[in-house]
Parts: sequence; structure tokens; C-alpha cells
Amino acid sequence: MADTDTANHLAVLQDLNHHYVRSVDQADVAWFEQHLADDFLNTNPDGTRLDRAAFLAQIGRGSVVKDIREHDVKVRLLGGFAIIHARTRYTKPDGSTGNGWYTDDWQLRPEGWRCVAAHVSRG
Repeated sequence: MADTDTANHLAVLQDLNHHYVRSVDQADVAWFEQHLADDFLNTNPDGTRLDRAAFLAQIGRGSVVKDIREHDVKVRLLGGFAIIHARTRYTKPDGSTGNGWYTDDWQLRPEGWRCVAAHVSRG
């Protein structure tokens, strides 16, 4: 990949990452419908694994944590595949602050970058 291509892909992935977290926080199912691969799989903090349809339903119900924000984001671009590692901070239902980690896997497909897998942990 040329340097300008790499920089463009990294910028797109940073933006997608930000909107992924925002969309969890705001229960924005429409954003996920546009950006998840048909074969998407998610692993929740409790170890349950959800396919795309179950994940969209979970997002639609809203998160039990609020004000989710990403930080310490590291995007690893591996040709037409990218791995994003990051931390989150959020507000728990009792008002205290929580944090966690996530890893999202993205693949460049003909229709653009699509998230193919996600794994979330909470501290």
C-alpha cells in the first residue's frame, strides 16, 4: 500500500472506530446495519457470543453503561485487514466509573471497511 493509501485507510478506520463506540452509547442500530459484515460475530464481556442479528437486537435495547468513550486507540493495518485495540471509560448504572478493553476486526471489502468481529471486556 502506498503511504497516502495507508494514511487514508487509517483515517477512515479511526473515524469508524469512534462512531462504533458512539453508536453503542447511543443505541444507533442504523449505523451498525451499514458497517457490520453479514458474518459479524461479537463476544460480550460475559463470554456470550452473538451473531449479527443478535448483536443488532442487543444494541437496540441500549447499553446498561452510559457515556462510553474510547481512548488509547491503536489501529493495526494489515493490508486489507485491520485490528483495532482500545480502552473504554463509561458510567456504570450506580454512577461509578468503569473501564474496559475492546478489540474490533475490520476487513476491506468491495463495499468498504466492514467490522467482522468484536470482543469486549469490562473491568
